[in-house]
Amino acid sequence: MSKASSSQRGSVSVTGVLLHLLPAVLLFSLFAAVGMLHVTSRVMVVDMGYRLSRAEAESRSLTRENDRLKLELATLKAPGRLERVAREQLGMTMPAGSAVVSLSAEKPARSSASASAPSPSQDKPGVRVAGRGGSGR
Repeated sequence: MSKASSSQRGSVSVTGVLLHLLPAVLLFSLFAAVGMLHVTSRVMVVDMGYRLSRAEAESRSLTRENDRLKLELATLKAPGRLERVAREQLGMTMPAGSAVVSLSAEKPARSSASASAPSPSQDKPGVRVAGRGGSGR
């Protein structure tokens, strides 16, 4: 009987080994999962930092472009430039002094004669009318 009892003591069952290794395997798996999550989160943080840096650079670039366009617009809207373009490219000239009619902002008091036939320019206060030559529209 000594052989039978020594063979039972010397043999190790697979189930017993797995039960002894299971806590170690579970602990290793837990550490591996936590490590992978940590590395993944750090990679995501670094990637977001790069994205933020690119967005800030693009914002600075767009701000500079906006400032440049504002300056160009102010230059194009300058009265001196507009007058020069009107004269040189469009062939415009200043009207003669008699061709410009300036109306006051308030409606003048109508007399009985003018009340019967109001002129179109009296209905629009503050309108300036320029005519050709001395036609005096």
